Amino acid sequence: MTNKERYEVAKEMYAGLGVDTDQALETLKNIPISMHCWQGDDVTGFDHDGPLTGGIQATGDYPGKARTPEELMADIDKVLSFVPGKHKLNLHANYAIFEEGEFADRDKLEPKHFKKWVEFAKERGLGLDFNPTYFSHDKVKDGLTLSSPDEEIRRFWINHGKACIRISQYFAEELGQPCVMNIWIPDGYKDIPADRLGPRARFKDSLDQILSIDYDREKVLVCLESKVFGIGMESYTVGSSEFTMNYAAKNGILSLMDNGHYHPTEVVSDKIPSLLLFSDKIALHVTRPVRWDSDHVVLFDDETREIAKEIVRNDALDRVLLALDFFDASINRISAWTVGMRNMQKALLYALLLPNKQMKEMQDQNRFTELMVLQEEIKTYPFGAVWDYFCESQGVLVREEWFKEVQKYENDVLSLRK
Repeated sequence: MTNKERYEVAKEMYAGLGVDTDQALETLKNIPISMHCWQGDDVTGFDHDGPLTGGIQATGDYPGKARTPEELMADIDKVLSFVPGKHKLNLHANYAIFEEGEFADRDKLEPKHFKKWVEFAKERGLGLDFNPTYFSHDKVKDGLTLSSPDEEIRRFWINHGKACIRISQYFAEELGQPCVMNIWIPDGYKDIPADRLGPRARFKDSLDQILSIDYDREKVLVCLESKVFGIGMESYTVGSSEFTMNYAAKNGILSLMDNGHYHPTEVVSDKIPSLLLFSDKIALHVTRPVRWDSDHVVLFDDETREIAKEIVRNDALDRVLLALDFFDASINRISAWTVGMRNMQKALLYALLLPNKQMKEMQDQNRFTELMVLQEEIKTYPFGAVWDYFCESQGVLVREEWFKEVQKYENDVLSLRK
């Protein structure tokens, strides 16, 4: 059978549950996912030669890491050729591209240092999102940035945040769509602190100063991201979940949840509906933690599906801003990107193919036996046939066929990078 024929069989089966597969695919193709640039070069960027620091690390030494802007852009193009739909590209500030002999430190970054990224995005119909880079820099003093008691250090990073807002607005104006700008800091302490309040008070003041600049809040969607701990800051993080959510709510910015940034027994899927009750929009970094915030490649696993279900069943596709965040240097980086992007889309499609209204009614009517039966039986419905048809209709390779192209790219391009 052809993919189209398989789809028609699946379409009829889902219709029996009251699910319109054509509408699901129409919806899916218009859901942008912000693809993180830093998978391609292990979060190195182009503004420094030092190691990755700040409580995070990329493990592995698989060959083919992008070394230049041109190589990274070529790799991104290759990934996008395997991913259906139109998406966004998520940049960190350390991916500024300087002209020959030019350099600007992070507190002095300007829109012109990202002009080539804007040109890249325009040519491909992509939006751009942005992140200040509060790590891998010699002014991360004693593991602190925006919460530092050293006012000179803190001023440097405040100015970096302000510069990034200006760059984000440049992205939005050039590309005609909002730019999500996410603030995350690595600040914290390895051992039990003597003062938990002081660093958070300084962080609050730093954020107040960053947000005091004049910017268009319709164009720049500032987010604040929490973290439970990092390497070298196991006992205390300044930007805890309680701090970031309260600050965001009080100051009219967005909460961003990374599903690797919580205790192992917490799940972001359960937090999404609570935040939706109190926030117009929220943002997500979808990753896969293994025992901690290890940033493994996103799989089509239980929690990824649950995250997608909560977004879809609560009619929040226009309220939840989706981005991915993982970096694996132990496997082919193009493959890692592609698997993660396609799996996030698979999870969204899976959620779109559920009879959500019918299942909510069963829950409200205490028809729990019937609900369990339906939830389990639908797991073996021909979801794969719908996904394959979606890929084919969007002009990308179906099933594992794309990996043959990755292997060819590795042989012809990546293996030559020494």
